[in-house]
Amino acid sequence: MTGAVDEERDRPLGLFRRLVRAGRPAVSPKQCEHLDEAPHRIEARTPGRCEEHTDADGWWVHLRVCLTCGHVGCCDSSRPRHATAHFEQTGHPVMQSAESGESWRWCYVDELLG
Repeated sequence: MTGAVDEERDRPLGLFRRLVRAGRPAVSPKQCEHLDEAPHRIEARTPGRCEEHTDADGWWVHLRVCLTCGHVGCCDSSRPRHATAHFEQTGHPVMQSAESGESWRWCYVDELLG
């Protein structure tokens, strides 16, 4: 999956790319307490791979790191959506892109890019 398909299935990625293409700052105009309180970096528990992914899941598209515990999950463009599943299971509100050159964060609770 690439381009428009990624952006359609992966809401934070789509928002990030639209802001960048528009030449705007890659953050939501308003922020929330979750983004304010979350660290900007955390050590990933499994750098470079999705923790839950199995061969049956296919390949992941992008990786995300939970800024509460360091869990690494695949994005919503990947079939299992492990990063979102982690949020739904734990309530940990903020993740960060684990992709090279990207430092944006996403608050699942308030659906804001930070």
